Amino acid sequence: MDITCSKEERNLLERVAAAAEKLNTDAYLIGGFVRDKFLGRSSKDADIMCIGDGMALAQAFAESFSPALKVTLFKNFGTAQVKLPQGFEIEFVGARKESYAAHSRKPKVSEGTLQDDQNRRDFTINAMAVSLRRSNFGSLIDPFNGIMDMEQKLIRTPLEPDQTFSDDPLRMMRAIRFAAQLQFTIHPDTFAAIHRNRNRLSIVSQERITTELNKIIQSKKPSIGFDLLYKSGLLEIFFPQMIALAGVEIIEGKGHKDNFYHTLQVLDNVAYRSDKLWLRWAAILHDIAKPATKRFEPQHGWTFHGHDALGQKMCTGIFRNLKLPMTEPLKYVGKLVALHLRPISLTKEEITDSAMRRLLFDAGDDLEDLMILCESDITSKNKFKVRRYLDNFALVKKRLQEVEESDKIRNWQPPIGGDVVMKVFGLSPCREVGLIKTAVREAILDGEVPNNYDDAYAFMIQKAAELGLKPV
Repeated sequence: MDITCSKEERNLLERVAAAAEKLNTDAYLIGGFVRDKFLGRSSKDADIMCIGDGMALAQAFAESFSPALKVTLFKNFGTAQVKLPQGFEIEFVGARKESYAAHSRKPKVSEGTLQDDQNRRDFTINAMAVSLRRSNFGSLIDPFNGIMDMEQKLIRTPLEPDQTFSDDPLRMMRAIRFAAQLQFTIHPDTFAAIHRNRNRLSIVSQERITTELNKIIQSKKPSIGFDLLYKSGLLEIFFPQMIALAGVEIIEGKGHKDNFYHTLQVLDNVAYRSDKLWLRWAAILHDIAKPATKRFEPQHGWTFHGHDALGQKMCTGIFRNLKLPMTEPLKYVGKLVALHLRPISLTKEEITDSAMRRLLFDAGDDLEDLMILCESDITSKNKFKVRRYLDNFALVKKRLQEVEESDKIRNWQPPIGGDVVMKVFGLSPCREVGLIKTAVREAILDGEVPNNYDDAYAFMIQKAAELGLKPV
């Protein structure tokens, strides 16, 4: 074969070829598996296209492999999927040609030839096919020079790009996703067509857009994708809050940093340190409220007071608009956005045990992720300044570890809770219960009261007396 396959993969493809010959049909390996093999990337799924009935070929392949092997049929789409025991998936489909209506990205599909099927592919690097016919098994069929584009690291459409993107606007997101994942360049003509057709994205569901966006975020260097989304005009369509970060304003000779490109740097820094999707989202949103809180003060220059708290609130609307999970991921991202200034502020002041206890208590199990975000937020063109901040930050991390070991405050619950307050003073849930409970917690975190039941109880009695309450 022209592509390098493992022995197991070749055996599977030879089984497909034998099943196709039995049905007297031509079959081809096509799409992402072919691309990834040429690029030396591992792949756990393959697409098989045949001239005729893809579902029948799937059944024939499965029967030759094992009578117990299950075939999942998707009759509405004319496709079938076979999941093999070793975790490899093969999808079978008949060759087809497509035609699109202006209002929809869902095509009218009819049977087609190999050429029809390659014409409908999104990019040249995904249109390459490998023959599974016995007479030319393993030969490459590459009518659009996908191999050359891979050598030149180019993303390009097989046919005229305006038609490709107008037919299925999600392909614009996919072009940028592949550019980010593979670190390829989008061909100038193709990129210009993305910009011209950007408003066509409105016919694509937000769920599909966000799926592609998350794949961009999970790439090795996500800033590549976000920069392309910004310059193409796509980002403004579905994520205008991020566009608002872009640009620099200068008053009296004083300018602030471009918070859009700062955010991309922080995102890349986090991506270098962690694969966690939602931690990367926290990087994207950590400064999202800066445009709304930006003020110029003659004595201090530009300020963004409260952007951490407002940013946490903005997360809810952004998650809702982007159809991201309104559950634990939102809570987690909002929490990190709200706390992202805290560790950095500790590098600029005397580190007190009280401040450390509060950070440990508020961050809980997410402290390590918060520290990754904050360390990634230290960006500057001045290498000495960055080194100084990182050194100070290392002191904060060391001090946090010491306080955690001595006080065990992380995920801590105060020894006096609301149930104790209500029982001692004969109260139902009310404002006074909350005041007393909060006062006890704050006093322990501030180090004013030792972290034990007896001292906390005595403080509770004292605080209640100030509110005119006595034990029953």
